[in-house]
Amino acid sequence: MSPQRTLVAALALAGLAIVALLVVLPRIAAHETLTGYVEGEPLYLAAPVSGRVAQMSVVRGQEVTAGQRLFVVDPAQPAAQRDQARAEMAAAEAQAADARKGLRPTELAVYEANIAAAEARARDARADLRRIEPLVRRGIYAPARMDDARAAAQAAEAQLAASRRQREAATLGARDDLIRAADSRVAQARAALAGAEARLADTSPVAPSAARVEEVFFQQGEWAGANQPIVSLLPHDRIKLRFFVPERNLAAYRPGAVVRFGCDGCARGLTARIVYVSPRPEFTPPVIYSKDARDRLVYLVEAHPSAQLNPGQPVDVEPLR
Repeated sequence: MSPQRTLVAALALAGLAIVALLVVLPRIAAHETLTGYVEGEPLYLAAPVSGRVAQMSVVRGQEVTAGQRLFVVDPAQPAAQRDQARAEMAAAEAQAADARKGLRPTELAVYEANIAAAEARARDARADLRRIEPLVRRGIYAPARMDDARAAAQAAEAQLAASRRQREAATLGARDDLIRAADSRVAQARAALAGAEARLADTSPVAPSAARVEEVFFQQGEWAGANQPIVSLLPHDRIKLRFFVPERNLAAYRPGAVVRFGCDGCARGLTARIVYVSPRPEFTPPVIYSKDARDRLVYLVEAHPSAQLNPGQPVDVEPLR
């Protein structure tokens, strides 16, 4: 073979090798990374009552902090219910306190007067008995007169004792059962007040955590129905990576493990901590479907990223060994 033909053959072989590398290397590289995407779970905040949106404190895309007020729905109706519950609780507490008290001084004065009258009658009855007793012994009065005087004295003493007992009872509070019933009404009124105050607070909710305002469904002045979302938030801690792991590599992925990933325009060295590994396999989802990955069973893995990302953003995850 001539040197010229030998050179041509060598160049042809080299070209075939280069083509083979260009075809095979991407496929090998494809197996070196796991394809996934970013997903966010939004929170939808609403008010428990219908009303006009009195104040809208955020706009779409705004970053909010935990505890920051988002909006206010007209609080007139729940505020009135709160005031009513507060008045009912005050009335119940007053009734419970009154149940523990005796009568007022002016009412007790009536019992004191009855005691004084009973004491006077008892003194008169005893005086009559002392006066009649010697006369009966001397035969001036019949014994029956003595019996009548003694009965009258005993009746007067009994009346005096009854008046004193009534006075003692008047200083006591209500019976134990009535006091317990009054205390129960206080507890019931206090619970109703707490519910009314919570309902009023729900008309002006705050962000539960640091988040991004994903959407504002109503503007100030518009009417919103009860339990109808007014603002949706995308909390930072509810943004996660979703990627899929082949069954043969699943043993390396456990909650708490850290994976490295990359994405277009992202900083280098990003990591994510695995929080969930699906217990059931599935076929490669269409969103990451490719010719090399078709008909392959994979397991869903979710992880919280170390950086704030945008939902829908594709990512490449370095597999764990």
